[in-house]
Amino acid sequence: MGLFDRLRGDDDPRVAFIGIDGVPHSLLEKHPSRFPNFAALADEGSAAAIDSIVPPESSACWPSLTTGVNPGETGVYGFQDREIGSYDTYVPMGRDVQATRVWDRIADNGRDATVLNVPVTFPPQRNVQRMVSGFLSPGVDKAAYPDDLRDYLESIDYRIDTNAKLGHNDDKSEFLDVSHETLDKRFEAFTHYIEQDDWDLFFGVFMTTDRVNHFLFEDYARDGEYYEEFMSFYEKVDDYVGEIRDMLPEDVTLVVASDHGFTVQDYEVEINQWLQDEGWLSFAGDDHEELGDIDDDTRAYSLIPGRLYLNLEGREPRGSVPKSEYEAVRDKLKAEIEALEGPDGTPVAKRVVEKEDAFRGDHDDIAPDLTIIPNHGFDLKAKFKSHDDGVFSTGPRNGMHSFENATLFVDEPDATITDADLLDIAPTLLELMDVEYARADFDGASLV
Repeated sequence: MGLFDRLRGDDDPRVAFIGIDGVPHSLLEKHPSRFPNFAALADEGSAAAIDSIVPPESSACWPSLTTGVNPGETGVYGFQDREIGSYDTYVPMGRDVQATRVWDRIADNGRDATVLNVPVTFPPQRNVQRMVSGFLSPGVDKAAYPDDLRDYLESIDYRIDTNAKLGHNDDKSEFLDVSHETLDKRFEAFTHYIEQDDWDLFFGVFMTTDRVNHFLFEDYARDGEYYEEFMSFYEKVDDYVGEIRDMLPEDVTLVVASDHGFTVQDYEVEINQWLQDEGWLSFAGDDHEELGDIDDDTRAYSLIPGRLYLNLEGREPRGSVPKSEYEAVRDKLKAEIEALEGPDGTPVAKRVVEKEDAFRGDHDDIAPDLTIIPNHGFDLKAKFKSHDDGVFSTGPRNGMHSFENATLFVDEPDATITDADLLDIAPTLLELMDVEYARADFDGASLV
């Protein structure tokens, strides 16, 4: 039962979506006594682990989650993408997302959406009721629309993201303090606009969960120094989700989901260093720091996370791999990646996905030729500058994204979350809202 009556004059069903970036389903499922609100949501509704997308990187995941289509349609493959016919790269932003977002479909049906802190949405759209962009935004003053949203967020000292650099410190106390403050302000803003009760779709994302996981997940998984601090942070997340659920009116269905899973990180793996060592990648001169510095002898290069591109004739400016040899060269590179082992003898790659098996659409021309899905423990990097520590090293992070074990909760007992993935969420939201759509518009399918 909601705390207030419906203020709008129609009877169309509504949805509140709460994103919990990077939260693995197993974390919430294994600790029902510490996370009772998630446990109740699972017991009274539907919940399960779901798969993410290839690659499971937030900049690619959120465009796919919010559109229901793969990166070949969204045109966003990761935190850094490459220009067509060039070695230049760019950081994809909201306007680079080429597919239709779920809130755009809502707007096209004359209904209102409040969208708060979704990654890869800068600059904020003007066709929605209100929006503050999330991850990659320069600040609230430029990321919020309309002005009254900006003014309110600035008045409460709203934060788009926590200070992840603090996580690099051995003492995590300040990082945790700022992360709690960021989470608190996000909850304050969410509940403020949920209580407005003037929206048809509320779509808000807690990003700080991902940040805490990156620096404290090993403490959770291996009972480390900050185990209790990690669990206390998630108890607050659980409390906040429970409070949101309690305040929602009866005509609103709550959906909670993460964009990928999480696991322990043991090694950073410099794929471009490995490509150099194995003779696949070379640079013109010793002073090289970016993709454009590669020379004509290069046969392959990598962008994070685990995306491999052949230096193909006619596609790359200095392509060295003839198109007639594409399949043979790609097969050879794939086999060598599959044979790559970490310092403990564990294969780095759980699987290596070929381009045509993961990406379909009008924007697959910048898709990687191969994408590595790593085994747990191996976080794939792609520096272009030579790495003094070699291929395998350790850094300040002890947690990494995983393809499997993302989470989905639907406060609807008849939802069927079986063999589901990230691409099923957008059509599910529309189905819950009785918004018509063509089945062919999505790579996923409704779970209700």
